[in-house]
Amino acid sequence: MIPYSEFEANLLLVHARILRACEACGRSPETVALLPVTKNHPVEAVDFVVRGGLTAVGENRVQEASEKRSSYSGRVQWELIGHLQSNKARDAVAIFDRIQSVDSLKLLRRLDRFAGEQGKVLPILLQFNTGEDPNKYGFARGEADFVLEAALGVANLKVDGLMTVAPLDDDLDVARAAFESLRELRDGLAERFSVSLPELSMGMTGDLEQAIAAGSTQIRVGTALFGERHY
Repeated sequence: MIPYSEFEANLLLVHARILRACEACGRSPETVALLPVTKNHPVEAVDFVVRGGLTAVGENRVQEASEKRSSYSGRVQWELIGHLQSNKARDAVAIFDRIQSVDSLKLLRRLDRFAGEQGKVLPILLQFNTGEDPNKYGFARGEADFVLEAALGVANLKVDGLMTVAPLDDDLDVARAAFESLRELRDGLAERFSVSLPELSMGMTGDLEQAIAAGSTQIRVGTALFGERHY
């Protein structure tokens, strides 16, 4: 684990990248939130995030987040950004404050059921595979209306917006196209269903500039803050 001084320096660099990206496309940096991704890093990484003035962390796995949350006494919002198997939905509802990676109707219904049992309304994002990458999870664009209608029809989930992961490709125009597709999808859904879907979670360390230009409201950054992960 890197020392806090190095994390602090990295955080300043990431904020500078966000600022430059926003200036380049005429956006206010206040419209882009930074979600530090603490997966595969010790619980000290969560403490670094809070010391750095941020209020949420992203985790990929239920068990890892559970262990960190039980051992961390501070206040921070826990967001699940990794693929969630439906058989772990009950635990995920108990652990996370928001689940970004809702990528199937089966998972949607199980989350609704368990949120109801736990007496909570769980914020979620609907994950779409707008890059049409066979190696990525997410609904297809053509399913969007049916999926959103189903999500709006359950009592114990609140749809904050949409999420995507860009295809792994050296050509950043590929990422940009996936991000622009998600924004266009969100805009169309919001208009057709007369609902607010303010969150567009898209962009990571390598493509955050493209995501911001396309309208991202939250970028998910791990490597640029904490260095390479050790699996």
